[in-house]
Amino acid sequence: MVSKVISAAPIGYEAEIIEVEGDSSKGLPSLQIVGMGNKAIDESKERVRSAIKNSMLDFPAKKIIINLAPAEIPKDGTFFDLPIAISILTLSNQLKQHELDSRAFVGELSLGGELRPVKGVINIIEKLRNQGIKEVFLPVENLEAGSIIDGIKLIGAKNLKEVFLHLKKEKIIKNPRIVKELKNSNSGVKLDDIISQEQAKRALTIAIAGRHNILLTGPPGTGKTMLAQAALNLLPELSREELLEVLKINGLVEEVSPNISRPFRAPHHTASKVSIIGGGSKAMPGEISLAHNGVLFLDEIPEFPKSILESLRQPLEDRKITVTRTNRKSSYPANFMLIATMNPCPCGFYGDTNKECTCSSTQIINYQRKLSGPLMDRIDMVVNVERIHNKELISSISSSSSEHANAKKQIEMSLKLQHNRYNCSNLYNSMVKSSDLKNKFSISPEAESLLNLATSKLNLSARSYLKILKVSRTIADLDSSKDIKPNHISEALQYRQKNDFQ
Repeated sequence: MVSKVISAAPIGYEAEIIEVEGDSSKGLPSLQIVGMGNKAIDESKERVRSAIKNSMLDFPAKKIIINLAPAEIPKDGTFFDLPIAISILTLSNQLKQHELDSRAFVGELSLGGELRPVKGVINIIEKLRNQGIKEVFLPVENLEAGSIIDGIKLIGAKNLKEVFLHLKKEKIIKNPRIVKELKNSNSGVKLDDIISQEQAKRALTIAIAGRHNILLTGPPGTGKTMLAQAALNLLPELSREELLEVLKINGLVEEVSPNISRPFRAPHHTASKVSIIGGGSKAMPGEISLAHNGVLFLDEIPEFPKSILESLRQPLEDRKITVTRTNRKSSYPANFMLIATMNPCPCGFYGDTNKECTCSSTQIINYQRKLSGPLMDRIDMVVNVERIHNKELISSISSSSSEHANAKKQIEMSLKLQHNRYNCSNLYNSMVKSSDLKNKFSISPEAESLLNLATSKLNLSARSYLKILKVSRTIADLDSSKDIKPNHISEALQYRQKNDFQ
């Protein structure tokens, strides 16, 4: 007799349907699992055996073989404990095969038969729904996260015995209704909390409106980090599509709730390349993917190893990352907005009017050259954040403003213009393909002439030319201007300033 139980497991960003086949025959009682499983799956034999017995169910005294098909896909984790147990119960006629039709099972089992949550449940449920599965049995702890996927019935169970009784229709599982809502955080730093720095605030508003990568440079204590933190509160709410993408990625590394805000990832400069870019033996996503649809904040970017910085070049351009290992190749989205900060020199006071720099010219040059030309080409805007004088500081503290609210209104208006222009809610000025610029961007002859002149005088690369054009389009959107005008080009050019020693 052969039993078939449907399950799934995340293989990279996407999930794969796994069919758990079972066969029993006469012979010495044993349980063997085949189908290219790893150590964790091999250990599930004892977990399943104990879980069945401690659930007051019968474990058949037969030779049992479990196959995880397709066999060519490497499998990892504890996703298959529950479907293996269901398969064994079917082989022993405690369950009937027809009771499993259009149903799938996912979950880890404890020795006592309790169901424990698994990671990547959203990826799994989405795949099962697309394959026509009507019901999914899963740990009750995964129920809230999985509820974000529409069009499929989820049944959250506490243990194996509950699943068994439900399938036998002896005791139907009744889960509480899950209210699907999106929580957006309004807490944290706002532009109103940052004293002065009007130019930097303006640049940050432009960067967020068009999703442009931005580098803030200046001496310590000028508010660079606060500006970066304020970006999270300026970003619009996640759309349902964006939310699903964020949850799918985050769910691979940690338990998640559908009540989540836009990602804001701020890895330390001592973090490993694998943790930032992604990889490891399981080809897991790194910080750049966890920042998808949000912000990747690199504080003091020159302190990061050069190998990590150069690895950012391809994701910044392609907005995805492919991690390849010996037996696995996984692609993850990495559509993040980069906000980076840096001091002008190792001591931080080169060009500061209040404190003298103690670095040599060679030290300054070497420090600033840690950011290569190709990487700087992928940063749309460079803004110098200057120190605030004491007199200005005192006068600014006593004044109140609504800069944050006004900036947010401008950004929202700009986003509406972009959504209408591209007929897409997730496409921004910074993401427009070069081939579409002529059709999508309207530029006045005077502005085009100015841009061509600046390109020639400043010896800008083709990539820099396109970046300036995209930033100009965002500035024009903030001004509610149909055409890109010379003043928009002039302002965009200000943000392409190079450091003195580059």
